[in-house]
Amino acid sequence: MGLTHLTDIEQLMDQVKVYYPEADTEFIRRAYDYSAKAHEGQTRQTGEPYVQHPLAVAGILTFLKLDVPAIVAGLLHDTLEDTVATRAELEKEFGSDVARLVEGVTKIGQIPFKTYEEKQAENFRKMVLSMADDIRVVFIKLADRLHNMQTLDALPDEKRKKIAKETMEIYAPLANRLGMSWIKQQLEDLCFQYLEPDAWSHLKLRLAKKDEERQEYIQSLIHLAQQALSDAGLPGQIDGRPKHLFSIYQKMERRSVSFDEIFDLTAVRIVTDNKMNCYATLGLLHSIWPPVPGRFKDYIATPRSNLYQSLHTTVVGPQGEYVEFQIRTADMHRINEYGVAAHWLYKEPGKVGGRDEQVFSWLRQFVEWHKDLADNRQFMDSVKLDLFHDVVFVFTPKGEVREIPVGATPLDFAYAIHTEIGDHCVGAKINGKLVPLRYQLSSGDMVEILTSPSQVPHRGWLKFVRTSRAKTKIKHWFKVEEQKRALELGRRLLEQEFRRQNLPVAQSLKSDRLLSMAKIKGSETMEELIRQVGFGRLSPDQIVSHFHEGAEQTPSPSTKSVPLSPQQKMPGLLREGSV
Repeated sequence: MGLTHLTDIEQLMDQVKVYYPEADTEFIRRAYDYSAKAHEGQTRQTGEPYVQHPLAVAGILTFLKLDVPAIVAGLLHDTLEDTVATRAELEKEFGSDVARLVEGVTKIGQIPFKTYEEKQAENFRKMVLSMADDIRVVFIKLADRLHNMQTLDALPDEKRKKIAKETMEIYAPLANRLGMSWIKQQLEDLCFQYLEPDAWSHLKLRLAKKDEERQEYIQSLIHLAQQALSDAGLPGQIDGRPKHLFSIYQKMERRSVSFDEIFDLTAVRIVTDNKMNCYATLGLLHSIWPPVPGRFKDYIATPRSNLYQSLHTTVVGPQGEYVEFQIRTADMHRINEYGVAAHWLYKEPGKVGGRDEQVFSWLRQFVEWHKDLADNRQFMDSVKLDLFHDVVFVFTPKGEVREIPVGATPLDFAYAIHTEIGDHCVGAKINGKLVPLRYQLSSGDMVEILTSPSQVPHRGWLKFVRTSRAKTKIKHWFKVEEQKRALELGRRLLEQEFRRQNLPVAQSLKSDRLLSMAKIKGSETMEELIRQVGFGRLSPDQIVSHFHEGAEQTPSPSTKSVPLSPQQKMPGLLREGSV
């Protein structure tokens, strides 16, 4: 999909009016004037006025046919970060909806970070939380990243590679997860150019040389297919599109073959009027050209997790060449290209529903599962795990279809159903047969989880579970269990010490002195203080000495801590991570 390079606000307003004739274009103009004034005197690395960047971002958003507040937010998206504008000012001028969107895509500014990676992780975490509330945030961010990639050539080589790597790892998979295939493909090709420049140049040159003869072949094939559809009385629009560079490169790497051994460089797309005619068209094609075994995929009956639907088949076409056909309805085609944004104008702004909820539910789950991950590296590893996965479809015993990442195990499936089922899982049956918990699930498997109330998680599970949810829940169980055991052990050790020093046990454990000791030692509650004793960070006599008269002064020799470690004094002391 080619994007028109906008040079002025009039072009932007014209593009909005194409799909939204009643749009308040004066509101858009006012936002442009505000952005131009706010960025006055600023230039990009390309040398052009900075306002050209937000204009381009807003232009990309018009290809998604977004509403006016989103277009306005695209024009203003850098004002909070790069100018003196404030959130209050934006809200006063453009309303709370626009101000919230702009704040959602604004990077975290005033907090110092040790590394670039840590800063980027925190920025991405902020964006994820914002787009969980309003999905337009991610549309604006993807448009921003796409234009930055389109103008990346102006930056130093090292910075180009860093940004391209981040885009390939995070933003291209994110676009794919939301079903926005054309943004994903453009991002991947641009990243490929900077991450593998030699391979990119070589492949581009080879494609250019082959392009003319390839186009002639495809046009003749389209003519034959169109004639066949017409003769059969089947409606359909046909066009051929070259596969994007990075997908060809991936195919060469995956199959360990050369460029000359890749035959299906172009996909022929047929768009028909309904689902029944998709299958009728497939049968017609197979009656003309023999299908290649193993190269048929039915994404209509089993859509991809990002809502993609189409029939894919590779046939042996004229002159013995392999050709891939993709067959879909017009509605499927629109969703395949635009994903969640496909029918934006017909929804409440920022909200998702119906089929889109299936695509977007992973994000809400992700926020829920990862909100307690304080470590930025762990957070980003989990993001990449969830964004990159390919999926398989398995069935519950009741026949419900569940989506799960490739390589996932019955234990991942158990935790996906419910934490309690995962924690108490003792085994699994796949298609009626017992299998090990480390068994990797395949599409079509019927999964039955066996549980026992006495079963608890094992640390060994962390070695083979695939999903971030399962890993997070297993680690959380051990953390909670450690806290429980530390509390029990700490209380027992304190009781022993109270008895040894002839102090009333029950009264002492509930006394204000113990609470004041907790505050002195940096604990918020008495329970937290007792856990510190259980973990060996404090010795029992350190605590109990506080109960003697004059404890605020230098403790008497009888109550002073001896220079022994807690473990030396109490061999049964709990160490963190030992559960």
